[in-house]
Amino acid sequence: MTSLLAPRIWLGCLVDHQVGVPAPQLSPQEWAWGESLAPLRRHTYWQSRIRLRRWLAGLFSCDPLAVPLVSPPGQPPRLGDGWGWLSLSHSGDGLLMGCSAEPIGVDLELGARPLAADGLMRRFFPAAEVRQLEPLALEARRQAVLTSWVLKEAAIKWRRSSLAADLTHWCLDHRAGRLTHGELGLQPDWRCGTAGRWRWAAVGGGLARMQLDRDDLL
Repeated sequence: MTSLLAPRIWLGCLVDHQVGVPAPQLSPQEWAWGESLAPLRRHTYWQSRIRLRRWLAGLFSCDPLAVPLVSPPGQPPRLGDGWGWLSLSHSGDGLLMGCSAEPIGVDLELGARPLAADGLMRRFFPAAEVRQLEPLALEARRQAVLTSWVLKEAAIKWRRSSLAADLTHWCLDHRAGRLTHGELGLQPDWRCGTAGRWRWAAVGGGLARMQLDRDDLL
């Protein structure tokens, strides 16, 4: 059962260079799932699940293989009943993980990621948000669009929805700092920040008490 008093976020390196053969740190099912993937994706999948299991083991004071983790490739990771909620994001060699007693979503992007900001916001952002962003200088607008993007990705993971179904419904009020789902009226708690080369975001309940762990930060 979860003993988390506040949401926890972990940001660091995807690859653990102290890990050799991954089999002892993965469940038989995770090993089998990885074997079915192409080599590059297999490596990413195994390393991220090793990192996730080791981090959760520290949070719950148990062996990594005792964590009741179900995490097929390409699907949101989940824990056994009563253990809490998970979210996972990786970008390049960075990894972001979130765990909470309430539903949570996290997203990670390189701060210097090439971004066609104007085209992105005009295609996917609500008109009210576009009007806020258009007067900004080019780099300020790119940074604002990136912040909005990672927050909306995190919000979609929080809802267990999809980009296709939900992206255009989310609106970030950059002046008031309010994230709203235009169709459902949802206004979840959120946090967003820059750490090292990364822009990260988390959406969910209780984030005012969130703890951010930074390990092997690039």
